[in-house]
Amino acid sequence: MSIKNPASHPRTTQSVSIGDFTFESGEKLTQVELAYERSGPTDAPIVLICHALTGNQTAVGSKDEPGWWAGLIGNGCPIDTNRYQVITFNVLGGCHGSTGPASINPETGKVFRQSFPKVTIRDMVHAQYKALHRLGITEVYAIAGGSLGGMQTYEWGLLYPDFMEQLFILAATPYLSDYGIAFNHIGARAIQDDPSFKNGNYLSNEDLQGFEIARMTGMVTYRSSTLFEKRFDRSPSEKTSYEIQSYLDYQGDKIKERFDANSYLYLLEAMNNHDIGRDRNGWQNAASKYKAHVHTFSFEHDLLYPDELIRQFSVYPKKGSHHQISTDYGHDGFLVEFDHWGKWIEQKLKSL
Repeated sequence: MSIKNPASHPRTTQSVSIGDFTFESGEKLTQVELAYERSGPTDAPIVLICHALTGNQTAVGSKDEPGWWAGLIGNGCPIDTNRYQVITFNVLGGCHGSTGPASINPETGKVFRQSFPKVTIRDMVHAQYKALHRLGITEVYAIAGGSLGGMQTYEWGLLYPDFMEQLFILAATPYLSDYGIAFNHIGARAIQDDPSFKNGNYLSNEDLQGFEIARMTGMVTYRSSTLFEKRFDRSPSEKTSYEIQSYLDYQGDKIKERFDANSYLYLLEAMNNHDIGRDRNGWQNAASKYKAHVHTFSFEHDLLYPDELIRQFSVYPKKGSHHQISTDYGHDGFLVEFDHWGKWIEQKLKSL
């Protein structure tokens, strides 16, 4: 779907202070802030968007710099910013304006780095709940997210079951599989074992070749072999032997420019520990507790979040639906081809 002038509706980017915050671990921080993007009419029903691992609060963006879900969200798009107000937070533990490992500890005056408290998906949701209340918002119409954002969406429906009417969970399972944890472990070790990492006290992301390897590993799992073969077809490269190698090198370099390695590690660990069944007598029991309409979406060739497990979950909520999307993109299907599947979200939003 083409982007239909996303700058034609009101849009602000700010930060909100939520004051003191207590993590699931029991650790406490003062002066916690969350950065956010807010688009659409201020009196319209609210759709809360949750971002993925290396995403941020810029889901809509501007005409000159479209956000990561521009085309799905915007003027005349499936999540229409003429019809809905859309809010996206940078997660707690993130590195795009929200309090995280790259932030200054107000008590020491130094960067938190690895002294930042362990973050869970539930911590992220609790922080956003506090932020919304600080903004005067006591309910939303719908919540949507993919991958790490989908994990947050799962938890929103259980932690605050009366806060929303609809949940849209894309490319995320009720718990992260051993397969997913395995790839996260490879990425984490690549960063941590880099001599320049220095236990999180690195001078610059640019020094971390291990961060490049972590990102390249991730990219292989986010896309399908079918897509790689169609796109690259063993094409030779001037810089390396093959274009696929140049592509992965580019992705490795790019991540260092826009993301903090410590934050990346914290969010990987949060993903590893994602399990809606934790302290709830198993995920099946938890899945039966949703009050909102739960709409799940799986994407063909997704290695990390397979259709089978998402489909198993989808039969437990009392109200909801499941859609499997045919795509060559694999896991990253939730970030592209909105004209193929965005209609399902548009229809469900209008159905209540």
